[in-house]
Order: sequence, then C-alpha cells, then structure tokens
Amino acid sequence: MLLLRCPLLLLLLLPLHSRPQKLPTRDEELFQMQIRDKVFFHDSSVIPDGAEISSYLFRDTPKRYFFVVEEDNTPLAVTVTPCDAPLEWKLSVQELPEEASGEGSGDPEPLEQQKQQITNEEGTELFSYKGNDVEYFVSSSSPSGLYQLDLLSTEKDTHFKVYATTTPESDQPYPELPYDPRIDVTSLGRTTVTLAWKPSPTASLLRQPIQYCIVINKEHNFKSLCAVEAKLSSDDAFMMAPKPGLDFSPFDFAHFGFPADNNSGKERGFLKASKFGRQTSPKPRVDLHRVCIGNKNIFTVSDLKPDTQYYFDMFAVNTNTNMSTAYVGTFARTKEEAKQKTVELKDGKVTDVFIKRKGAKFLRFAPVSSHQKVTFSIHSCLDAVQIQVRRDGKLLLSQSVEGVRQFQLRGKAKAKYLIRLKGSKKGASMLKILATTRPNKQSFPSLPEDTRIKAFDKLRTCSSVTVAWLGTQERNKFCIYKREVDDNYNEEQKKREQNQCLGPDTRKKSEKVLCKYFHSQNIQKAVTTETIRGLQPGKSYLLDVYVIGHGGHSVKYQSKLVKTRKFC
Repeated sequence: MLLLRCPLLLLLLLPLHSRPQKLPTRDEELFQMQIRDKVFFHDSSVIPDGAEISSYLFRDTPKRYFFVVEEDNTPLAVTVTPCDAPLEWKLSVQELPEEASGEGSGDPEPLEQQKQQITNEEGTELFSYKGNDVEYFVSSSSPSGLYQLDLLSTEKDTHFKVYATTTPESDQPYPELPYDPRIDVTSLGRTTVTLAWKPSPTASLLRQPIQYCIVINKEHNFKSLCAVEAKLSSDDAFMMAPKPGLDFSPFDFAHFGFPADNNSGKERGFLKASKFGRQTSPKPRVDLHRVCIGNKNIFTVSDLKPDTQYYFDMFAVNTNTNMSTAYVGTFARTKEEAKQKTVELKDGKVTDVFIKRKGAKFLRFAPVSSHQKVTFSIHSCLDAVQIQVRRDGKLLLSQSVEGVRQFQLRGKAKAKYLIRLKGSKKGASMLKILATTRPNKQSFPSLPEDTRIKAFDKLRTCSSVTVAWLGTQERNKFCIYKREVDDNYNEEQKKREQNQCLGPDTRKKSEKVLCKYFHSQNIQKAVTTETIRGLQPGKSYLLDVYVIGHGGHSVKYQSKLVKTRKFC
C-alpha cells in the first residue's frame, strides 16, 4: 500500500523482523555511514507514490528504480512514457527477505550483505515492453514485495517519464479518453483543416480542469506530449541531461519540473508539476507547431499549404497535475490550388490581365518563327506585381514591376516561354502585357523615371495654375485633363484613383485641357510646361497627364492636386 518515499530506500531494503511492519534494531551511526556510501546505489532510484517523475537515459546504459509494497492485495498502477526514443522496460517483484541472523535477536546485518540478499535474486517478472507507446501495468491486487523497474534505451540518449501509485482509483491523474478517442476532420480546404473530437469525461463528468492542445506537423503522429516537447526543444519541460558518472538526487524535483515540497514526507498526494507551457523560450523546429485552445472541442487550423499532408495530434491536459493523455491522431491532405488556366499570348498583341489579391496568373508565349530576341512589355496599372519568365523550364527573369517596364531576352529556336504573374498583397492587381519577337514593335510609350507633375506655387493665380512634367527622347503625344474636386479631397482618395491603365477615353470631353506632341534629344532638357486657364478662384482641381504611344495605348502620370488662389 506504500511506495518508497524520499531517501528511506535503504531502510526498506533491510530484512524485516518476524512481525512484518517492524524493522530490526541496528547501529544508527553505522547505518548512516553506509547510506553515504553511494558506491552501492549509484544506479538506483526511488519512485515516489503518486507523482510523475521525468528522467534521462543514456544509450545502452540501463537505469533501475525500486519501490516496496508492504501489504498483499494492494492495488498498483505503473505508467512509463517514452519521449523521443523507444524504450525497453521490465517490471519484476521479489519477496522481502526474512531476517537471517538468530531467532529475532535484532542484531544488525551488514548493509552490503542485506542489499545483495535482495538484489542478487532475479525476482518474478510481471510485465515487459519494448517500443515507444505509452504503456501501463495495472493490478487490482498486487502481492507485497520489492518491485524493480528496469529501463533501457538502445537507440539514443532519451528522456522518459514514470508514474506509479497504490491508489489508482482515487488518483486518476491522467485525463480519461472518451469511448471514441479519434479526431475527426470535419472540413478540408486549400489552407484550412477543421478538427473535432469528443470531450474527455474527466472534464465533462468529473469537472476537473482540462485543456486541449493540438500539434500539427508534416512528418508523423506523436504518441505523447512528452515526445512533442522533446521534438520542440531539448529543454522544454525536461531537465538537462546529467553528465555521465555523476550522481544526482532522484528527489531533487526542481530538476524534473516539480516545485520543492517540504511536506512530501508528511502528506500523501500529487506533487504538482509546473504549469503546462513553461516560461522557457523553446526553439520550435520547422513545421512543428503546438497550440493549446482551452476546453473547446472543435478547432480550425489555418495558414496551411495547399496540396500538403499534415499530421494532427490532440492531447487532453489536466492543468492541476500537468499530466496528459493522447487522443488517436489523424492526418489529412489539404486541397490542391485551383488549376490555373494558362493564357496564350499572341505576338505583338496587348493582353489585359486581372489578378486577385495574393493570386497568380500564368501566361504562355510560343513564337511561331525562329527569333533572336523576345521582348516583354508590362504595364502595371496599380501596385507593383512580380513577374517570372521561364524558357523551356529554365528561369530567365524574376522582377518586381511598377508602372511600365520592358525586358528583352535572348531568343532560342522553337522555344516556349511561361510567364508567372503574382499580384500584390494589398489588393487586386491589373496589368497589360505584350510579348513580341519584333524589336521595333512597341505598343507602350516610353516613360521618364519620374512621372510626377510639378505645380509652380508662385505662378498660381485665381484662375490659372502652371505645371510641368518630364518627357523622353521619343516623340509622344501628351494630353492633360482637369477635374474639380471638393476641398476635403485628400491623398488617400487620389491614391484609390491611380489606375494608370485608364486612358483618356474614360474621361469627359469637358475635362480635356489640351493635347500636344513633345520630345527632346537631350534628355536633360526633356521638360515641358503648360498653364491651365479658366479656373475658378479658391477651387481645388485634380490634374492628369496621359502619354499616348504609337500603338494607341496610354499611360497616366501621377495625378496632381492643385488649388487656385482665393483672392488676387
């Protein structure tokens, strides 16, 4: 009925008197001296009653634990939890020896002789197991005797946990699983998976505090939360591995994640573990995530990758004892991305493309004739877009494009080009694209690096404003338009109207100021000015300049907000 507690292991390893509960009289000074001689017990530890202990095994180095059951017909439960490697473990029992000197004379036996009298015998094997499952030995009626638990890891150094109790019915430290412990996948998307499970009876019937923790990874299911913690971090909820050859106290619970308990020898009960989710800063490995969600029994995992298999594990954690039980894990593959329809580009023809926010579009260009060069002209109407060009699978170009850009690539006979356009994260994207093998075929007008319109404040009057903009060495047609706006019109509203692909054909005739041709062979002097007259005093106007190329396609400069003087 009692497992060994504290450093009283040596006392309980001594032969008993003819009266079973009484220890023989001995020389206390000699006894204490022998206790301090760790040569005898450097490889043994004590399992406390009703507390889960965490420890460490070096590869191919066995570890042994003892506990004593003093009375026959005592209930007994032992649980061993492997963490990051399979374990071999065996539980055996041997009878407690009768006194071997005299007829109950009470004369003490040497300590070494007493220990050998017990441990040299093999004992009766009760249970053995080899693997990485959480395994149990449970008996409703165990005989009295010295119980010995031997553990071995043959694969690698590893952590493990052991729990033993003589009152399994009342303790119940591990959350109980429902009659159906499986995790159900109730909904499956390209980036989301919704999971549902039945609640633990420990929460629904016994009203104990239970929280559920979900683990998501791409490799395999986990059989214990201990294994998850070992994967996440070598020091997440575990003690550091002791150095070989150095002894450490099996009752230094601070090393095992337990708070110090000065009354451990006085009170029977759980040694409460530190709260789940220590304040350490684990360094999670890639693609392994753990999230605790309270007592909900449905949860949607988001931000997953399409067409990817994920493994899902659920653990019920008793927040009072910090001990957990694993549901039956599951796995699921997220749905594939909707197959993109590839748009065929025709040589020398402009194609309009619309891309959803964060979306992508694929285009294909297959010139019908041999060519030395191929030119891609792109006009991004709103925010910047990403372009990638592959020729027969080989990446030739990867750029961010804002405004109008032109790329000229070396050609190859019978080559096929795949263009991938990726939209902005801010919102939907619109663009125009032209592919051609004829170098002189340019539908989009050339632009200066700076497409701003400058207003001259000193030249501003009550009825006119004077503005200037840059041109290029190429002769192009420029058209300027004006529109009266409210005084509260701001930059944010102007930004929403910055669709550079909307041409003059979308404007009212009354908004047109003038059109003119302009260019300069000296790029430094490619500047033109224009005075816009007939405006109202104290009014705000939005000015737009369009440059129109030889193919008829136009590009809008950045809009400019101006205001006439109120008093002149």
